[in-house]
Amino acid sequence: MPLISLARGHLAYGDVALLENVEMLLDAKERVALIGRNGSGKSSLLAALAGARQLDDGEIWRAPGVRIGHVPQEPELVETQTVFESIVGGMGDVSTLVGDYHKVSHQLGDADADTDALLARLHDLQASLEAIDAWSYVSQAERTIQQFALDAEASVGTLSGGQKKRLALASSPDVLLLDEPTNHLDIDAIAWLEELLLGSAVTLMFITHDRRLLDRLATRVIELDRGKLSDFPGSFAQYQARKERSLAEEALANRKADKLLREEEVWIRKGIEARRTRSASRIVRLEHLREARAQWRERIGRVKLQVARGESSGELVAEMEHVSKSFGDHEIVRDFSCRIMRGDKIGVVGPNGAGKTTLLKLILGELEADAGRIRRGTRVQVAYFDQFREVLDPQAALVDVISPGSDYVEIGSQRKHVIGYLGEFLFSPQRARSPVKSLSGGERNRLLLARLFSRPANVLVLDEPTNDLDIETLELLEELLQGYSGTLFLVSHDRAFLDNVVTHVIASTGDGNWLENAGGYDDWVAYNGSKPRDESARPLKRRDEPALSRQKRDANTGARAVSEDSSGSKRPTGRKRPVKLGFREQCELEAFPAKIAGLEAEQTELTQRIEDPKLYTNDTAEAQRIASRLAAIEDELTQLLERWEELESRKG
Repeated sequence: MPLISLARGHLAYGDVALLENVEMLLDAKERVALIGRNGSGKSSLLAALAGARQLDDGEIWRAPGVRIGHVPQEPELVETQTVFESIVGGMGDVSTLVGDYHKVSHQLGDADADTDALLARLHDLQASLEAIDAWSYVSQAERTIQQFALDAEASVGTLSGGQKKRLALASSPDVLLLDEPTNHLDIDAIAWLEELLLGSAVTLMFITHDRRLLDRLATRVIELDRGKLSDFPGSFAQYQARKERSLAEEALANRKADKLLREEEVWIRKGIEARRTRSASRIVRLEHLREARAQWRERIGRVKLQVARGESSGELVAEMEHVSKSFGDHEIVRDFSCRIMRGDKIGVVGPNGAGKTTLLKLILGELEADAGRIRRGTRVQVAYFDQFREVLDPQAALVDVISPGSDYVEIGSQRKHVIGYLGEFLFSPQRARSPVKSLSGGERNRLLLARLFSRPANVLVLDEPTNDLDIETLELLEELLQGYSGTLFLVSHDRAFLDNVVTHVIASTGDGNWLENAGGYDDWVAYNGSKPRDESARPLKRRDEPALSRQKRDANTGARAVSEDSSGSKRPTGRKRPVKLGFREQCELEAFPAKIAGLEAEQTELTQRIEDPKLYTNDTAEAQRIASRLAAIEDELTQLLERWEELESRKG
């Protein structure tokens, strides 16, 4: 049974159509993911369904009595309310009674309370609650506060960003509309949110760039693309497969229509011969073809990402030995040691407030340690991505953010006009001179990336770069960082992004302790979960050379994930005693890097060729051959990596 329906929906922002005659149903107990490009209108659609904004035209129907909870990217909360008052505020007519009952109950505990008057008031409130059978609302509010780990008496204005997001999620509606619910949440809170939503009977529609969340939650995917809604029943993985097929079919249909249109245009221009032979129906068909061609919804271009690399840094970027740092009585870093080499890609993870930014500032020399020794490398050029976008002047034009005082930017050896460079990040020439304040959250992140990548650097520090980015841009950013030859520090709560990019993790284990571990986020979780509870956090003894590739890192993760006991000897983490490899197996193992590098190089070359649209028009057979070879390369890489992992696990 549908709880919300949308019919003939139209919505525009200026001359940009966000919704064009769209229809949609949201059925009970569904979990629907709404996806699409930044600026495509996802948040506007969600707000319209919630009743927070009006459509230009169309009709939204909501089931009678249905309670709808809407949590925007930045929750709109009353700063002067307490947490309890904010939660019961969404309970309809009983909210005042429940709030008064809670307030009087707490006043009874005051030393100077007028007990008789308060008890009389409490009795009246109890009678009123019983009369409308509303006791369940009181227990529901208290249970929600406990479940969301909130302080009932805390003022909303004193809460952190993550706590405000938890409070906004703490309503109990029939339909929950979530806009980027993972923003401001740390990894543990995101995992908690996943389990909460999976175990809830609430009907859910959500916008997120977190692919792990999408994979676990979505039972249906709706894509908003250039004003149209497309429905894909099933999981996010199933959507991706179907989307690839539909794009291929759309491209084929467009090529056939283009060919027919060209033939008809040639025929109509034959002059006297055409006028003698042409029929009225053929002329009508030509007009229809012209009209259809004019209305084709061309696919929006992809962001083009490249980094202006500076000169290479020294082999050593930074080395910390028994470093400690405190602010007052709060110990942020306790006796931490690590070594960062050129080319390492380090993921820094931990709960909000653990001190991730402080640790990075220590490594890069922006803070001095209270104890220990920090040695920093030579020729280090650092570029920062700031999650709070504090470097962006809201009044500045986009072109001045990228290249103040100049019409050009230098990207490596290339000199590009700033408007053309902004176009690579999907900013049109008309938008290039617009002020920053006119941009959406995702567009501001794209602008920050454009600014960051236009500056020569051999060390990138990215602090939550994935917030508000659409999935396609996120995947392109992953590809860029995987191929980046400099050193990367990545602070992120996006588990899939960490797994796909980093070669090492530095993680907070509490009380100022930090642990370094080879591999991605999942490798860290597996290693951390396998440790005895009384094992102290110690830095991982590492190799000095950077990883050849993420695949090699994945295959080697298990072999490198070892801890050291107090004597300094290596101790395997829960593995059987390794056996020595034979001569042939050792040779086979040593040959893997070259084999994988060769396959990856071929894969890159073929991928660039198959992305050329002219290939499909000029040589269909070659396009099919390349596609078959790419599939074969993927299989070969998988087999090589499996064999590599097997030999590494047995290596003595």
